Amino acid sequence: MSRALIVIDVQESFRARPLWDEIGNPKIAEPVNRLVRAARAAGDRVIWVLHQEPGTGGVFDPAEGHVRLLDELERPAADEPVLRKTSHNAFTTTNLQQLLTEAGLTELWVCGIRAEQCVETTTRVGSDLGYRMVFVKDAVTTDNDTGFSPEELIARTEAVLRDRFARIATVAEFENDLAASSA
Repeated sequence: MSRALIVIDVQESFRARPLWDEIGNPKIAEPVNRLVRAARAAGDRVIWVLHQEPGTGGVFDPAEGHVRLLDELERPAADEPVLRKTSHNAFTTTNLQQLLTEAGLTELWVCGIRAEQCVETTTRVGSDLGYRMVFVKDAVTTDNDTGFSPEELIARTEAVLRDRFARIATVAEFENDLAASSA
């Protein structure tokens, strides 16, 4: 299979922030788990990404204990990498591109927290690197620390990515794509 699911920053660091009460979808683990189960069933690669800011003393500092997957998430399988990044995108400060190239992966489905920040930036960089990117709109969320609602930010992100950097899809479309490719 030439496809991978990239799960970006679905981590306890966000729940430790006061803005968690204003997150667009506090149950983000549910659609992400559906994607993970579907990808695994199809034999697709699943890659987990966590954001960290070592030495800051904040919720993204690994020493504080919050830089870990949300408790409700499926646990990574033994062959699923968990990458730790210090930049907004999942490529610049990790070996993600090397992993994808070595595995011959060309299509990336992305989901996660901070749709307009880390998920969007990863999508843009991935597109620039030549990957077919798919932004899973109902498996992303964000908060409103910019003054816009989570719904407005996600709609804006979809608008700027659509047909330029990525295909916009839903969890159900991912499941349908997998079912069609295995039929």
